[in-house]
Amino acid sequence: MMTPDDIDVWVGLDVGKSAHHACALDHDGNTPYDKPVRQDEKAIRTMLGKLSKHGRVLLVVDQPNTIGSLPLTVARSMGITVAYLPGGAMRRTAQLLPGAAKTDQRDAHVIAWAALKLPESLRDAGPDDETLAALKMLSGHDEDLAHESTRHVNRLRSLLLQTHPAFERALKGERITRDATLALLEHYGGPAGMKTTGIEEVRAWAKANGLRAGAIIDDMFKAIGEQTVTVPGTLMAETIIPSIAHDIKAIKDRRREAGRQVEALLEDHPLPAVLTSMPGIGAGTASNILLGIGGDIANFKSSAHLAAYAGISPVTSQSGTSIKGERPARGGNKRLKNALWQTAFVASTKHPPSIAYYKRKREQGKHHNAAVICLARRRRDVIYSMLKNGTLYQVNCAPFVGRGLFIGYPVK
Repeated sequence: MMTPDDIDVWVGLDVGKSAHHACALDHDGNTPYDKPVRQDEKAIRTMLGKLSKHGRVLLVVDQPNTIGSLPLTVARSMGITVAYLPGGAMRRTAQLLPGAAKTDQRDAHVIAWAALKLPESLRDAGPDDETLAALKMLSGHDEDLAHESTRHVNRLRSLLLQTHPAFERALKGERITRDATLALLEHYGGPAGMKTTGIEEVRAWAKANGLRAGAIIDDMFKAIGEQTVTVPGTLMAETIIPSIAHDIKAIKDRRREAGRQVEALLEDHPLPAVLTSMPGIGAGTASNILLGIGGDIANFKSSAHLAAYAGISPVTSQSGTSIKGERPARGGNKRLKNALWQTAFVASTKHPPSIAYYKRKREQGKHHNAAVICLARRRRDVIYSMLKNGTLYQVNCAPFVGRGLFIGYPVK
């Protein structure tokens, strides 16, 4: 992004479905433009063309996705720099300016003023690369599917817990979303239907349908035997359960297809192979890391900058001469923060050196999440170096020679 000295006109765009409101400010705070703009290419291009006559333009929006996509694309096609002002920063900036009205015109002015006076509050407006844009859409689609799946699973557990608690306990954790479990629930409805059929016939059906469900079936029937009464509503519940199980299976299939699409897109990008060479990083987390950094590690001056942006750096609480301690950061880029946390969590259970590091932090008195964050910070240094140099993960990571090696990242 250009520095403030490179800009002559700061344009704040409060985006809308059918029309936006644009407010432009110059170095002296004058307003060369303050009008609504239709949501179509010609109107946006005309507005930016007029402002470009005053010098170099920076366009800042309050929503970089959906209704804000067209203005950003038009601006980029004209060689105009773009940026995004997050909602939290916008609300804090609005409190600095006089007035309390909530209008499109004032919102556009707030965006432009923040861009002019507080350039550090701006963020990257999102990928302009086709592959990254497609990844972002797929990632959002997968997140929606994940939320939908969670809602269905919670409903399924609620029905089982209401009618047969022991049966629900037998499907603890991820057991309830296994393909074999869902197939059994879709076919038999639940504990009452399975009890009527009998364990031998259920086993025979599972075998005939290629389900590896021996242990699950045994635990299901053990739980069925623990309850002799029939709770009111059980029969109705077992007419609902098959449709819920079917929906969960369908969502899982759609998420698998989205995963395949992500992998196909990543094949055309040079950095995923670098990221996935590190233990604990798969295609999904690699795509979220790429999206979190805007597709270019050059956006960050150092690994510390990356950590601060992701929100995994500790925040020091200090008052006068007394330092009260440190606390986890509450802000940061959520997508990047979650991706770094997730890959550290996976590594802490499957990668021996990471497991040892995680255990050492737990022994120091840190809670689970804090220990994982510590591991994420160590891995962040390596991830930054790998992306910056375009090198694959190595056991002896050159940037940290002399600092204490621990299979690719330093140790304290």
